Amino acid sequence: MEKRRHLRLGVASSGPMKVFRSRRVVTPEGVRPATVHVNGERIDAVADYDALPAGAERVDVGEAVLMPGVVDTHVHVNEPGRTAWEGFFTATRAAASGGVTTLVDMPLNSIPPTTTAEALRKKKEQAAGQCLIDVGFWGGVVPGNVKELEGLVREGARGCKAFMCFSGVDEFPGVLEADLLPAMAELRRLSRPLLVHAEVERAVDLGSRDPRAYATYLASRPPVFEEDAITLISRLCRQTKARTHVVHHSAASALPLIRAARAEGLPFSAETCPHYLHFAAEEIRDGATPWKCAPPIREQDNREQLWKALGEGLLELVASDHSPCTPALKQQELGDFMKAWGGISGLQLGLSVTWSGARARGHSLEQLVKWMCEAPARLAGFEQKKGKLAAGFDADLVVFEPEAKFQVDAARLQHKHAVTPYANAGLVGVVTSTYVRGERVFHQGEHARELKGQFL
Repeated sequence: MEKRRHLRLGVASSGPMKVFRSRRVVTPEGVRPATVHVNGERIDAVADYDALPAGAERVDVGEAVLMPGVVDTHVHVNEPGRTAWEGFFTATRAAASGGVTTLVDMPLNSIPPTTTAEALRKKKEQAAGQCLIDVGFWGGVVPGNVKELEGLVREGARGCKAFMCFSGVDEFPGVLEADLLPAMAELRRLSRPLLVHAEVERAVDLGSRDPRAYATYLASRPPVFEEDAITLISRLCRQTKARTHVVHHSAASALPLIRAARAEGLPFSAETCPHYLHFAAEEIRDGATPWKCAPPIREQDNREQLWKALGEGLLELVASDHSPCTPALKQQELGDFMKAWGGISGLQLGLSVTWSGARARGHSLEQLVKWMCEAPARLAGFEQKKGKLAAGFDADLVVFEPEAKFQVDAARLQHKHAVTPYANAGLVGVVTSTYVRGERVFHQGEHARELKGQFL
């Protein structure tokens, strides 16, 4: 039905065989001493530690961990149209710095939004020649565009995203049940997932509460918004059998609804984000608008329930939901949570943030790879080429020091703007090198000069 398009942003390299060696290689079978044999852009084999073919270029990382590149399926690049917020060059540069070798761009907040095949073509034209890593694209579901979905998929969209509430930008309106039902039926026909921002808004009386207080913002988006949305979309998933995925899940009280959908055997999944796993509402100061996102960061007990759900596999993956804006839109000077842009910049730090929390709770590197490499690749349809160190997969590799500690210096982040709630945070886990299809794109603070990312 569909022709897969593999459009190059740069010229692929095909050099001599390279052998990457480490005492700690994260393979699908576990962590072990091994060599990863790379021929051109792909992995030939994951072999024994002493399997060193004569004449091969060797990259020996010693005791550092060698793991698959992170696949981040939730990134708002914002180009074209809002390039002042972020762009393909700065986003992929930040991604490479944080061990991300593949990202999938969201259909908003670019102008035009990616809701038609023509808009996707324009976005790819804008991205061409700007990317350090591989890039895929989600399309969008908005009222009235069901007939556009097939064209989006043919143009390369990996699936489509919808908002069940106001998206934050007027050109990407939210949908109702009457919009979702035919869109899900069409995506089922096209064998593509629907990604859902699962909040159904209702009137909340805040009275004269202080807009600078984080408690006011938290009260404006209670857990019932997520509960109502998941109840609705799980019913539509049952009706249409469309692959349905909840993005940036926040409310622990809605986890039983996800559990019930999965127990029923529905093609239903959910992700959470590093900021929900790292921060807690009790720690957020009044006026600290860099912490604003939607759904909101909730209380400490809620955070621990998300970790439990992630550990047991109820939440399948972790994605950054990198949603940057200009500093002015964050309203830092006013500290008004009700007016500030709702989005967190964290693309470069997602791996380290997630590992810091996972390590502290006794989770393993194998689990980290499942959450941030394997499961996202599967969601986007890249499971045969991304997310694992295995023969036939793209040679996307990260050299990671899981015991190394560092403090976040916002001025050294590679995003377009340094506004982030992670500033000055103490984290564990340092990315020292990132390779995309066998070519090094980042090494200890230095980036590749040639932009060889590809469209997927």
